[in-house]
Amino acid sequence: MPLRRTLFISDLHLDDSRPAVVEGFERFLSTTAPSADALYILGDLFEYWVGDDGLELPLPARAAEALFNAAVRVPVFFMHGNRDFLVAERFSRATGVKLLQDPTLADLYGKRVLLMHGDTLCTDDVAYQKFRAQVRDPAWQAATLAQPLPARVAMARQLRETSDAAKQGKEMGIMDVAPAAVEEAFRAHGCDTMIHGHTHRPGRHEHLVDGRICVRYVLPDWYGRGGYLEASAEGIRAVGLD
Repeated sequence: MPLRRTLFISDLHLDDSRPAVVEGFERFLSTTAPSADALYILGDLFEYWVGDDGLELPLPARAAEALFNAAVRVPVFFMHGNRDFLVAERFSRATGVKLLQDPTLADLYGKRVLLMHGDTLCTDDVAYQKFRAQVRDPAWQAATLAQPLPARVAMARQLRETSDAAKQGKEMGIMDVAPAAVEEAFRAHGCDTMIHGHTHRPGRHEHLVDGRICVRYVLPDWYGRGGYLEASAEGIRAVGLD
């Protein structure tokens, strides 16, 4: 009997400028994902998302078709990231992908696991947290989505350039998770395992929370080799892409 397993990916940042990653994602969906119990995408699947009417654009349409073909074979779940927070119900209907709240508690083979994108844990980056609050505001989103699609694409590209420039002036530690925020998340949700992306610093980290060891797994981005986490009854392990 094949091993039951659940897969996790994040931070692919699909974009026209990185065709090899798009092809790798399609290959992953068609060859690796179908043998799993479920696939969770924990944010930043796209470099930017300007609204669900952007499904008409070539790259989103291509990704949506690949997701649809996968979702008829295996349950696929999507959590918003800091780049694709405007993904909404039309995307869900077009792809068959189920939208998740951030954070979400999942039962993985008898273990309670906290799933997050990860950006809310970076509380030392005060400027980013202010920006996050602004773009998650319903009034801001409504005003943005009221603009023509080309204007939104231009805005998204400008925001991406501004974000990249801002990172150059920040200390690396500020952009990583704050230990106090991680510990509070474990405490608030009553679990001892967490999986998230966002920081682009894959690894396994242990935290001492109220006298117990809690483990935090960080997903890899797909800028280099790429990869995913595989959870099974035997535990959680990192797997690189072939």
